[in-house]
Amino acid sequence: NPSYTFDLFVVGPSNQLAHAASAAVLENPGKTYNPLFLHGNPGLGKTHLMHAICHALHARRIWNVCYVPCETFTNQYIGAIESGDIESFRQRYRYVELLLIDDVHFLSGKERTQDEFFHTFNELFNHEKQIVLSSDRPPTEIREIEERLVSRFKWGLVARIDPPSLETR
Repeated sequence: NPSYTFDLFVVGPSNQLAHAASAAVLENPGKTYNPLFLHGNPGLGKTHLMHAICHALHARRIWNVCYVPCETFTNQYIGAIESGDIESFRQRYRYVELLLIDDVHFLSGKERTQDEFFHTFNELFNHEKQIVLSSDRPPTEIREIEERLVSRFKWGLVARIDPPSLETR
């Protein structure tokens, strides 16, 4: 979304940590707050910050960035299995400089997709590639998700976005 930039994000006490962490990721991708896990109720700015990170990297001519809703990741994984082309799927997600997965809670109850995401996460993390995730709840409150994923989600920084105050609104 072209209007989801850092310049157009309204910062207030309810989202200051998430905003600062998102900006810090740009300064030292793969090393600072890796992974960055943003969580909060829908409509509070998680997707805006994720898009802002992408826009800032594109402005620096860093193009090997992948932003995708978790539902799309899941559907593409299922399609890759059905077509027998899992290697193309892995190439798309495991060889990026930065992977942003929106609504990661969508992995809930999807064991095979969780397993694939676990290996994708490890591949990126081990090569110091930045991972940014968002969810409508903190990692420990995502139901039916493997503990090994919850553990990894908490390796970096978990930043909560709360509803804005009247002044921020």
